[in-house]
Amino acid sequence: MLIFKAFSALLSYPSEEMRQALPEIAEVVRASPLVGAHEREKLLALIDEIGEGNLLAAEERYVDLFDRGRALSLHLFEHLHGDGRDRGTAMVELKALYAAAGFELNSSELPDYLPVVLEYLSQRDMAEARDMLADCAHIVRSIARSLIARQSSYSAVPQALLVIAGEKPVDTAGVKPVAEQPETLDRDWAERPAFADAATPGGGSTM
Repeated sequence: MLIFKAFSALLSYPSEEMRQALPEIAEVVRASPLVGAHEREKLLALIDEIGEGNLLAAEERYVDLFDRGRALSLHLFEHLHGDGRDRGTAMVELKALYAAAGFELNSSELPDYLPVVLEYLSQRDMAEARDMLADCAHIVRSIARSLIARQSSYSAVPQALLVIAGEKPVDTAGVKPVAEQPETLDRDWAERPAFADAATPGGGSTM
């Protein structure tokens, strides 16, 4: 499913090659029956933003969001386990799931990196994709909420993923905008028990 490949690209570090592919990514977004009108509008706005200015400006926007705090981390198990030992066990289980499906990691990224997960889902059927997205919806929702709080156009991707998973997207009206640094978002994230009911590794869920 090309739409998951498009989402993977949009959440990846904005290389020049990726920016050159933005028109093609936009066409995939426009054509996908999985993307509703509201989500499509937001995604196309994100695509326009990624393509704005020079490459350095796009890279700086990305780093300022995703590389400076845990609340905005795209590594899913970091939200569940932090740097604890259970994260390593979950990584092994997820990598084994990929291997069983014939999906090989061809980069230095960890298996729980959301763009990698989406690349995997682009090669699977819709039932499996929806199940896996629903399984990690609590994490995707937290990322979406943090991005909305930063008033970032990148929130369009996790919001669209929630809809595809059959979940309600985050109500933007209920999220207070913040201008603080990501460390403040990390504190807020840590204080809110958003994942108290998350499945644990070995309990029938990899997320």
